[in-house]
Amino acid sequence: MAEHTGSWQVLVLLGAFHGINPAMGWLFAVALGMQEQRRQAVWRALLPLALGHALAIALAIIFATTLDIAMPRNVLRWTVAVLLIALGIRFLFHHPHPRWAAMRVSMADLTFWSFLMGTVHGAGLMVLPVFLGMTQHDSLHVHSASNDARVAFLATTVHALSYLTVTGSIAWLVFEKLGVNFLRKAWINVDLIWAVALIVTGVGSLTI
Repeated sequence: MAEHTGSWQVLVLLGAFHGINPAMGWLFAVALGMQEQRRQAVWRALLPLALGHALAIALAIIFATTLDIAMPRNVLRWTVAVLLIALGIRFLFHHPHPRWAAMRVSMADLTFWSFLMGTVHGAGLMVLPVFLGMTQHDSLHVHSASNDARVAFLATTVHALSYLTVTGSIAWLVFEKLGVNFLRKAWINVDLIWAVALIVTGVGSLTI
């Protein structure tokens, strides 16, 4: 694992980046807290948000691992890169925001919502170049399905914990200290940043 120190750091940074995005969950947690007028609602939302995000990452990794068996690694790497770039370009012009009809949701609903948001926004896809790099096998490393599964589990866990830490911190800060008025004054175009990040990740996965 030590040889992939840089990859683990990237996974942590990606988790933080996903956690910063209000569409990934913290804004929903704050809204639930304000609706119920208590901080417990904010904290209660965080675990299902993190679980749903982790499931989106895990699904992408499982999908890529399955394709890795059926096609050469270089073809898979190019496929992931093209998908990332295409998704980023699409988001430059249209950014989907799935919404519930009401704010009163169960924890299962919130988990599914987080999973849906992570999948639709390409969060799992963004992690794939890092995971593929960590499971690259050469003549000195025999392919091991069990080792890949272990890496997949650890990568998902590390990423999800980073996401949870950041999104939880922002949710607490906005709910307890800043309030929604701050969001109206300091709002930035996160959709544009996300789209550019997808494109940069796709291009980067081909050049690194």
